[in-house]
Amino acid sequence: MRSLIILPFLATAALAQQPKPAPTKLAPEVTASLEAHPGLVYARYGQREMQLDLWKPKTASQPLPAIICIHGGGWYKGERSNMATLAQALAARGFVVATISYRLSGEAKFPAAIRDCKAAVRFLRANAAQFVIDAKAIGVTGLSAGGHLAALLTTSGGVKELEGEGGHADQSSAVQAGIAMGAQSDLESARIGELSSKPDDPFYRTFLGDSQAKVPQTYALASPRHHLDKGDPPLLFMAGELDDPSTHADETRDDLAKLGIPSGLTLIPQAPHAFLGQQKAFDTCVSTCAEFFTKHLKP
Repeated sequence: MRSLIILPFLATAALAQQPKPAPTKLAPEVTASLEAHPGLVYARYGQREMQLDLWKPKTASQPLPAIICIHGGGWYKGERSNMATLAQALAARGFVVATISYRLSGEAKFPAAIRDCKAAVRFLRANAAQFVIDAKAIGVTGLSAGGHLAALLTTSGGVKELEGEGGHADQSSAVQAGIAMGAQSDLESARIGELSSKPDDPFYRTFLGDSQAKVPQTYALASPRHHLDKGDPPLLFMAGELDDPSTHADETRDDLAKLGIPSGLTLIPQAPHAFLGQQKAFDTCVSTCAEFFTKHLKP
């Protein structure tokens, strides 16, 4: 029987009212070493344009692996600039890195957000030559709701229902490595079923359209664990030590191990859910991400 999953982000009104952490700083030489491409349109839906910001080392002459960073916010808020510091830090480690905007649940319900993520992957592949990207080596990471989307993107390669019509249909949306930070990986759990049954649930009902009991097939489609198979790429989980244990993805990691897929859990000491706002935790995150993506995207 699967363990109960507890909502790790903004679970109460008190948590929702907590002040935002101070921005994490980068050394001036880090940002100075990068070439920035802000506001690139990666998908269009009628008049609606989806944008991303991209950074790459100024010295890049040969194709580099790419990483997509996905922001959190309970699927209903947040913006791509929240991941800019992490993206720049990783770009300085020898990657082409993009932060993406995606349609939030107040604009369009699931699967809109994951379809945007997949469209961003296809955009990078279609424009690999322009941005010096190795099209065969694209990774993804994200925090909280963005971590869920990163895990889902990692495990749902080839799932047609999640592709969408964001353009570049001739390109693959599959990624070659993923890191899910502070993320839920099993949306079919009993605990999430209980949370979504509450009329005032601001997260799952808004994101997925109704309770788990009413639309179980939607929760399954949105659940990274549901899509696991032997063809999935490496997937690492990361969480602050003070975050809810559900972010450890114990059952999902067990499933990955049975399939022979590289996985693992990195706990950042004394760090909360939103650990990217703490300099020491941020630095640990950057080092862990760089090591993992170097191993799996730069063989």
